[in-house]
Amino acid sequence: MPARMQSEISHLFDFVTQSGCRFNRNGAWHDTAAARSHMEMKYEYLSGRGLIDSAEAFIDNAASKSSMTGKDYLVQCPGSEPQASGAWLRTELTRFRQSGA
Repeated sequence: MPARMQSEISHLFDFVTQSGCRFNRNGAWHDTAAARSHMEMKYEYLSGRGLIDSAEAFIDNAASKSSMTGKDYLVQCPGSEPQASGAWLRTELTRFRQSGA
């Protein structure tokens, strides 16, 4: 895996953990540790099968919707309404790239 892609995905995992938000998967709310753990499990499974070739593929395939039900994951940060986790993570990925990190 290219170093830049690994850096971006690692950043997104850390962003989830440090966000202070809660995450909804298939109708149940989870804390950041549970959300990260679930995304890491999906990431390991999918990357082992060659299905993660970019940070965008990570977001689309492991961090934005249930592979069992097809329902979008939601994220709700303090003081805001729930939103689709895919859009939330893409916004952060763009910010991270623009920061030059």
